[in-house]
Parts: sequence; structure tokens; C-alpha cells
Amino acid sequence: MESTDQQILALLARDGRMSYTDIGRSTGLSTSAAQQRVRRLEARGLIDGYAARLNPEALGRNLTAFIALRPLDPAEDEAVPGVVAGLPEVTACFSVAGDSSYLIEANVGTPAELDALLTRIRSAAKVTTETTVVLTTIFRDRPLVNEPELG
Repeated sequence: MESTDQQILALLARDGRMSYTDIGRSTGLSTSAAQQRVRRLEARGLIDGYAARLNPEALGRNLTAFIALRPLDPAEDEAVPGVVAGLPEVTACFSVAGDSSYLIEANVGTPAELDALLTRIRSAAKVTTETTVVLTTIFRDRPLVNEPELG
């Protein structure tokens, strides 16, 4: 990948609302050239979309948990994602290899809310759970691309 494209991707990964003018200033391109580059990166599928990052703490959901799910009946394994997709506290679901079949991320406000969520998940999805609660987030949503080093 060309270093200018890599730099644009790194800039947009940090600030998806960055203007074409600011991208151009940061990369040495004109505003129209920056816009054309971004559109090409979108067309190539390197930019998948833009979204606002919501603050879980400001929404009253300051407790993050990772919950490993293992179906009680392996034949019911494929039903699990449909069940957890309907739970607003669940922010991500991953199919994983290992002892568990799925790993979900959930954001709740209190330990009691987490307990209630776990009860709902176990009942509705017919799974066993193993939960890890996040104490501190060191970093999150790191860009997949760093700005190229000059020189």
C-alpha cells in the first residue's frame, strides 16, 4: 500500500470526521486529491464505514464483561448468536476456537445487572458461561494501520 494511502487510513481511523482539507494538509495533498484518495480507499473496501463511538460510562454502562459461552447441547450451537444478538447489553459476539464456542462482550451498569444478564443468557441460549470483568481498559479500538515513518 502506498504510504499516502496508509497515512490517510491512519488519520481517518483516529478521526473519521476529519475534513478533506485537514487530510490534505496532513498528507501534502490538495483537498480534491484527498477526497479522491478517500473515495478510492472506500471503493477498494479498505474503509468499511464511519460510526460514532459511544461512551459506555456516560450511558450508565461502566462495567464491561467478556463472557465465554458453551452450549449445553452441541447441536444447538448455531442458535446462540441469534439469542445474544437480541440483548442490548451485548456489543460484540465472536465465534472462537477452544473450550467455548462464542465470546461476547457486554456492557452493563452494575454487578447486579451483569448477574441478571448472565441468567437471561444461560436460560435463553442454553449455555454455560465463564465471565471476565474488565477492571481498566488500557487501550481500545487501535487503528489497524499506523502512519508510515518518514525517512
